[in-house]
Amino acid sequence: MPMELGLDGKVVLVTGGVRGVGAGITAAFLAAGAQVVTCARRPPEHPAGEAAFLPCDVRDPAQVERMIGELTGRYGRLDVLVNNAGGAPYAEAAAASDRFHEKVVALNLLAPLTVARCANAVMRQQDSGGAMVNISSVSGTRPSPGTASYGAAKAGLASLTESLAVEWAPKVRVNALAVGMVRTEQAELHYGDAAGVEAVGSTVPLGRLAEPSEIGACAVFLASPLASYVSGACLTVHGGGELPAFLAASTAKTAEERG
Repeated sequence: MPMELGLDGKVVLVTGGVRGVGAGITAAFLAAGAQVVTCARRPPEHPAGEAAFLPCDVRDPAQVERMIGELTGRYGRLDVLVNNAGGAPYAEAAAASDRFHEKVVALNLLAPLTVARCANAVMRQQDSGGAMVNISSVSGTRPSPGTASYGAAKAGLASLTESLAVEWAPKVRVNALAVGMVRTEQAELHYGDAAGVEAVGSTVPLGRLAEPSEIGACAVFLASPLASYVSGACLTVHGGGELPAFLAASTAKTAEERG
């Protein structure tokens, strides 16, 4: 018999769920039959299917509290939180201002904690509890030149995931995704033109960048009953990682070349 995702009718909040990876996550939960609410500072230009939208700057605790209150007032519950809002522009650590670094850490570490705390207050009152998925990054597990404070914040988010999974068990499961490079509408800003995106994709063992829908599928799994005994985990979604730089410089023959 096919396994069921068990998300029909569940109420899901996806922060930053209106574009890029967030839009892929929103679409995946909608396809799984969930009622999805997205939030961002501004309404989406192209609304994602049947998802509802609530305006919120997740860095502002008062706005987060109001948003969660409006969501639960409308739907009566909150079953899943996906902490997706985040990101940072390229800026070398020595050249960026203190204020810049503060804002990056606030968005990528403190804001997820704020939203998670508000969501937990709702979930732990429900008989069925709830599930949270924090969208982290491989930048938190390897050097992140040009986005040092972002990488540090994502490393903190992975640690936060493990701690909250212990503190909030057994009512609330908390997991994370460590996401690698993804082909979004802004991919060319990071990797250059189409040829650049293709070239960067070729450095990944699976030969391409991820699609937002693939990140969404992993988030759906972690939020679903299929992962009912998974908590405090970080699922790495990076297509096999990045080829070590020394391989490009090495003059040794590969096993295939040696025959």
